[in-house]
Order: sequence, then structure tokens, then C-alpha cells
Amino acid sequence: MNKLWLISIGMIVCIFVLTMCWTPVYANDKIFNKCKACHGFEKNKLGPHLKGIVGREIASVEGYKYSKAMLEYQGFVWDEENLRIWLTKPKSFIPRTKMIFAGIKKEKELDELIEYLKSK
Repeated sequence: MNKLWLISIGMIVCIFVLTMCWTPVYANDKIFNKCKACHGFEKNKLGPHLKGIVGREIASVEGYKYSKAMLEYQGFVWDEENLRIWLTKPKSFIPRTKMIFAGIKKEKELDELIEYLKSK
């Protein structure tokens, strides 16, 4: 009887841990809805693909035609700090960008989106 009880507790703990680890990724799929009209992860759409964006150089996706404003920032990197500024208000980070997105105002949503982008 004790072995069965221990196995049951072990399974409950495993399910709890797995749920805690995987839930944020699924929850963040919703936050990406604000981006997916123009961006994907595999190929360029209206905007460049976002696969591997965290740590990637700005304006570096091959085959995408960037605005002159974005090209002025080549050599800079999309780190968490730059993404946070960009996603809050793109035109305050890179004036004259062609991206027409007002930005994300809620800090929690911004945190979730950046974590989501890091996982891609």
C-alpha cells in the first residue's frame, strides 16, 4: 500500500512540475496574436520573420526589405532591453520605422512576449 501511495504522489508532483514548465509557452501563444498578422517564425511576411530574434542583429534577416530607418541600426542587437523599448513604442526607439504597431503597454504582456520570443 505504501508503494502505491508513493507512486501516486510522485505522479502528481510530476504532472504539477510539467504543467508549471509548459503552461507559460501555451499562454504566450495568445500574446503573439498581436504580431502574427505581420510576422511569422519561418518566413518573412509583411514584416521579417522573428525566429531567433533575441540576440540577432537588427535589420539582418536575409531577403527582407527594411526601411532606411531600420538599416541605420544595423550592427545593434535585439537584446531584451532593445526589444522591451521597441515593443513598448516602436517609433520612439526607431523613428521613421515603417512598422505600424502602437506598442504593448502592459508590463506583464511585454514580459510574456519577450519570453515567448526567446523560446523561438
